[in-house]
Amino acid sequence: MPAPRPSPMAPRTAPRLAEERGELSRAVTRALRSGGAPRYGTGAVPSADPWGEDLQLALYLLYELHYRGFEGVDDAREWDPDLLRLRREMETRFLDALRAELPGAPRTVEEAFAPLLVEPVDPGGSLSHHLRSEGELWQLREYAALRSLYHLKEADPHVWVIPRLTGRAKASMAAVEYDEFGAGRADRVHARLFANLMDDLGLDPSYGRYADHAPAPLLATVNLMSLFGLHRALRGALVGHFACVEITSSPGSRRLAEAMRRCGAGAAAEHFYAEHVEADAVHEQVVRHGVVGGLLADEPALEADIAFGSAATVLLEDRLAGHLREAWDRGDSALRRPLG
Repeated sequence: MPAPRPSPMAPRTAPRLAEERGELSRAVTRALRSGGAPRYGTGAVPSADPWGEDLQLALYLLYELHYRGFEGVDDAREWDPDLLRLRREMETRFLDALRAELPGAPRTVEEAFAPLLVEPVDPGGSLSHHLRSEGELWQLREYAALRSLYHLKEADPHVWVIPRLTGRAKASMAAVEYDEFGAGRADRVHARLFANLMDDLGLDPSYGRYADHAPAPLLATVNLMSLFGLHRALRGALVGHFACVEITSSPGSRRLAEAMRRCGAGAAAEHFYAEHVEADAVHEQVVRHGVVGGLLADEPALEADIAFGSAATVLLEDRLAGHLREAWDRGDSALRRPLG
């Protein structure tokens, strides 16, 4: 009898550190490898491009200390004061850039969510529309490799908000997260389902495997969740992010399931997105009325933060879509290095 096929989500070693991309990411990687303090110039953070490869990778590496950590890096570095000091400087640079890009951001939940509830008249810039109608298998593989930096820890950044909520908002958030984590079944955990999708596409489902492939626009979308999740002061923004994701997920997932089916990506690849069509349609209602509604009832002063979190999510997803479409329309890879 042949040996059983190992699960793609079987326990593995922690991911390896990604390769540095500049002064800040070099400071982080060297500090993590040596056990010492990060060394960087006094003007390194203020002069760094907040959207650039170096700052976004450095932030990603520091945030990952709160998730799985890295091979050969002491777990205690998660709360190292020197690393936290650098992280805070970069977070401020990132947040300032976000706010500068959103001077006319919505101030109310209604303003923020109303555009998300209507299909665009011209979906030309939409990644899911493109992949459904004309995407190719190699583009789906690239998309999955990039999204794995979030989907292999799907819902984890949002859990941090639960102890910061009360009453209806807390109960509703916990209910949605329970579904995201498989409703008590390990084989139904959404991260496991995404690992199965990667297996169908011939990708390595190891956690963090494609960090070196990911360009700054993708890292920024992942960093945004960690930024909001790790700061109690940004709990409203995290709820806005979560609501934005759930509102837009169901129709987008339907298109991506069709893209996987059209390109023959495999049953597990199609199933991941098909699973999200119905689940996230239900989640949308729970999040809007239970989580957002409950939080506004408890803390009405957070409404502008909720709206900002949604607007920031849309901004970064649009930047990522622009990056991918620009490369794909040229017939080029959107990754920093080929998948092979």
